[in-house]
Amino acid sequence: MNHANSATSFNALSAAPVCKDSLVHIDNVRQVQPQVLPTEKAQRMAEFFGVLADPNRLKLLSALAKQELCVCDLAALVKMGESAVSHQLRLLRSLRLVRYRKQGRNVYYRLADDHIMNLYREVAEHLDEPGTP
Repeated sequence: MNHANSATSFNALSAAPVCKDSLVHIDNVRQVQPQVLPTEKAQRMAEFFGVLADPNRLKLLSALAKQELCVCDLAALVKMGESAVSHQLRLLRSLRLVRYRKQGRNVYYRLADDHIMNLYREVAEHLDEPGTP
C-alpha cells in the first residue's frame, strides 16, 4: 500500500489529517519511541515552561537578557514592588533560570547561562517572524 497517497484522509472535525487505516505504523513508532520524552522529564519541562508562562517573569528575563540588574532596578523597569520582584526571582532561581550575587546591600541578578539566553532569544525571534500571531 502506498501510504503517502492513500493512507490518510482529512478529518473535518479535527481539521487534521488522520490515518484511514487503524494500523499503527510500527516502523515509525520503533524509530521515534527512543526519542519520546520520559514522563518525569516531560513533567519537569512542563513545570519549566509553566514558570515562563507569566508575563511579569518574562519581562524580568527580557531585562536580564540585556544586563545584570539589581532588584530595585528590575522593580522600576517592570513597574512592580521590590517584594513582588523578589518573589518572581525566587521562582526563576528555583528552576535555575537566573543567578544572583550580593554586593553590599544590593542583590544583582543575571540569566543563569547561555542556554537561558539562547532560549529567550530563539522564542523572541520566532515571535517576530512574519505570520506569527
